[in-house]
Amino acid sequence: MSDTNYTLLSRADADDWMANYPGFGEMRSYTAGLGAEQVALTWRSMPPGTGGRGSYGHSHKTQEELVLVVRGTVTFKVGDDVFEASAGDAVRLAPEAVRAIHNDSDDEAEIVLVSKRIEDTGADAVKEDNFWPE
Repeated sequence: MSDTNYTLLSRADADDWMANYPGFGEMRSYTAGLGAEQVALTWRSMPPGTGGRGSYGHSHKTQEELVLVVRGTVTFKVGDDVFEASAGDAVRLAPEAVRAIHNDSDDEAEIVLVSKRIEDTGADAVKEDNFWPE
């Protein structure tokens, strides 16, 4: 449903960046589907044992990110710091901060990511291999 004053986008219609990775949850981008001009909005569900541990980390050239933990507890690695954030906690990540998150718990976790909207998120991201070895 769309009008000049609002847009409604269902979860099923939001792009799922994790669709090709069964068992890793969902990562739904609402930005394009809503026609957002200034803000990027992403919702992610994280089954137990999923995320960036044993994988790469990333930073951004320009994008600051805010992460709100909606459900569960998520472990963050930001630079050399490792810490947990639980439901209701929010974390600000500066663009240059190399980061990864992981669900170390036995329960599903959910997060919401908010940042400024940019045209090419891939060009803004800087990948760092072997950032968080197991």
